[in-house]
Amino acid sequence: MDIDVKELKEKLESGTEFIFIDVREPHEYEAFNLGAKLIPLGTIMTAIDELEDKKDEEIIVHCRSGARSGQAQQLMTHQFGFKNVRNLTGGVLAWQDAYGGKL
Repeated sequence: MDIDVKELKEKLESGTEFIFIDVREPHEYEAFNLGAKLIPLGTIMTAIDELEDKKDEEIIVHCRSGARSGQAQQLMTHQFGFKNVRNLTGGVLAWQDAYGGKL
């Protein structure tokens, strides 16, 4: 299941609890980020252990455009059994289109 920027913004503003992961590279994260935990896609396999007890919690993943986070979503749900991983449609680009550089 995916999530759009409007729903994500509402979740962030309301303080709803969820796990928020940015799968971009460190240089992309430094340039602009939404406050998610940085776990680059290339390292997600090694980070799965620290998320093992979160398999039933809502996890939202994002990247620049939604492609890499879509891969992370597929990997986490199909290979590792996470139940509720949502991909931010359009990624950071969609966020910046909708809200500029603001959180």
